[in-house]
This record gives sequence, structure tokens and C-alpha cells, in this order.
Amino acid sequence: MTTDQLAGLFAQYGDDVYRFAYSYTRHAADAEDVCQSVFCRLADGRTELEPGKEKAWLLQCTANACRNRFRFLRRWESVPLEEAEGIPDESSRAVLDAVLSLPMKYRAPVHLFYYEGYSQSEIAEILNLSRTAVQTRMLRARAMLKEVLSDDITL
Repeated sequence: MTTDQLAGLFAQYGDDVYRFAYSYTRHAADAEDVCQSVFCRLADGRTELEPGKEKAWLLQCTANACRNRFRFLRRWESVPLEEAEGIPDESSRAVLDAVLSLPMKYRAPVHLFYYEGYSQSEIAEILNLSRTAVQTRMLRARAMLKEVLSDDITL
């Protein structure tokens, strides 16, 4: 892969990779490290991307890098939402807080579905899960979000 191709992919998908890494790590510095490692892996030249599936590969690599990072660091820190890039307006903040409060196994499919626009089949491929597992996680995540968000409304 040439430097220009790599730069083009970074310009096109760098923010997506960062946001997905942030949804896993909930820490800006960790998300930046994961983003860098994903693009470094792509730059090493051992990976051939299928045309049209670049974003899916990058997000799958991001999910794997995040899992590996937690395996070694075992760190679950959070950052104030103001420090993250691309934060939605005040009306969406409660939803974002609720999504970020989900356990990681539910947060990743929700992020990929609602924020990145992937289908459940594509999410299953990215996260190395069965489609049924993705459907179950989405169902459980929606129930958790409904409970959390309905509690916020009654307060």
C-alpha cells in the first residue's frame, strides 16, 4: 500500500476508527493509541484490503486492538464527555451517556449499528460473532437503554 493510499484511507476513515475505539475504551488517549496501531498495521504492507470493504476491515481491526489492549491493561477509565471529539448537542447527551454506560459487549454492537450504520450481519462479521449473538446483544442493550433512559425522564 502506498503512502498516498494510506493517507487517503486515514482521511476517509480515521474519525470512524477513533470514535469506535473511543466507544470501547472511553478514554481519549487509549482511543488515539488504538487508532494509530490500526493504521500502522495497515501500513506494514502485509494486509490486502478488498475494494469496498476497507471500513469494515478497519473497524474489525479496531475491535480486535481494543480487546487486546484490555487483555493487557485491564483498565476501565472514563473521560469527561467534553474531552471527546464529535460530541452531540445537549439533547443527545443523555442517550450518549446511556450508551457509554453499557457493558462493552453491548456497547460495541450498538455503536456499530446506530453510529456507523452497519447491518447486524456486518456487525457479526466485524466482531467475530454469530448474527444471532448480535441480535441478542442488541435486544438486551435496547432493554438496558430503555430502562436507563426512562429512569432519567422520571427524575
